[in-house]
Amino acid sequence: MDLGDVEIRPARLNDEELIRRFLTGLSARTQTQRFFAGMSRPSASVVRALLTVDEQRDALLAVRGDLLIGHAMSYRGEGADVEIAVVVSDEWQGQGIGSRLVRRLLHRASAGGAETLGMDVLGDNRRVLAMIRRAWPEAIMRTSAGTVQVTTMTLL
Repeated sequence: MDLGDVEIRPARLNDEELIRRFLTGLSARTQTQRFFAGMSRPSASVVRALLTVDEQRDALLAVRGDLLIGHAMSYRGEGADVEIAVVVSDEWQGQGIGSRLVRRLLHRASAGGAETLGMDVLGDNRRVLAMIRRAWPEAIMRTSAGTVQVTTMTLL
């Protein structure tokens, strides 16, 4: 797959239909790894929350033509300056899209003053946990009720 024609851009409120199609096209496993539950049809409030960019939240999309292939969001966290969440469509996983989204999101968060990063990952999401260990070897990981809470510095 050619990554050269994948654009990483900020989400816009008029991307509602794009994000809705993206979410319903994710496998049940991918939905669960990102949202900790499957969703047959995303609610309007979930769609809006994933697209909202304001002083507390940021959202980026990975787009190839008119196809959304990845979504990343950050929000001002409780245990860290910024909490992040990322999901990539099943057919594009393992191609570096998630890493590109994370790097861009963290660059934007760091520019806004964030120094610490937090994220919750399902304990069986080995691919993401391995990526975290590579990118942030100093990350603190705490396991609780099947999830791993990760805290580290924002710099990659």
